[in-house]
Amino acid sequence: MGTLPQIPLIEDLTTGAIPPGSVILVEFTGASQWYNASFTIAAGWLKTEGAVSYNSFAHTPDAIRAKLNRLGINSEHLESENKLRIWDEYTITLGQKSTEKYAVDSLRVSDWSILFSQDFMRRPPQPNTLVILDNTSTGARSTDEKSGVELFLTRVIPAYRMLKAIALVGAIRGVYSGWAYEQMEAASDGIIDFKLDETADPPSNLMRIRSMRDVGFDGRWHRLKIGENFEITLEK
Repeated sequence: MGTLPQIPLIEDLTTGAIPPGSVILVEFTGASQWYNASFTIAAGWLKTEGAVSYNSFAHTPDAIRAKLNRLGINSEHLESENKLRIWDEYTITLGQKSTEKYAVDSLRVSDWSILFSQDFMRRPPQPNTLVILDNTSTGARSTDEKSGVELFLTRVIPAYRMLKAIALVGAIRGVYSGWAYEQMEAASDGIIDFKLDETADPPSNLMRIRSMRDVGFDGRWHRLKIGENFEITLEK
């Protein structure tokens, strides 16, 4: 296996590469720049010949394509080469059926469990793939907390570890109970925080690595810079 692409923003703050098979929990506040950061991360990975599986719970697939294209990515071309897979987990929340190639058609945890156990857990390793789940907290609208945590612990994390992919799993801070966050944090290989600091004037967009278990890291809060195309970078 050759050298893997670098994860923008995140590996700017680590002392080495995040190992394949790592599952990183991203906890963010609603007003933070996590979504734009996720597009920046996906675009940067794709530009260095990696593959991306973007699981969109919070945006339409066309919105994802538009945002990646604005960052210099030809989404449609990369999708035709199967280097970019946009999973539509959004349309089903509207009570509609998706027309996308990659989509889920159920909000039931039992169906998601079958999908992971019979599909993702049986695929060959994909160490060149970066998986992004933009906002799994949308599941709180239709799934009880205990079932959601159980899915994360027994299906989501094992599946991505088996795939040898790196997964960034987004969850809004404060949606779940403290028990749920402790369970998810204990099972993850790293924790990253995004927030808007409104105590500053003007307010500051911030990120930090709170924890990494397999690589050294800078754990301080860092200001984020937002480009004209909404690319997110660390302020120097």
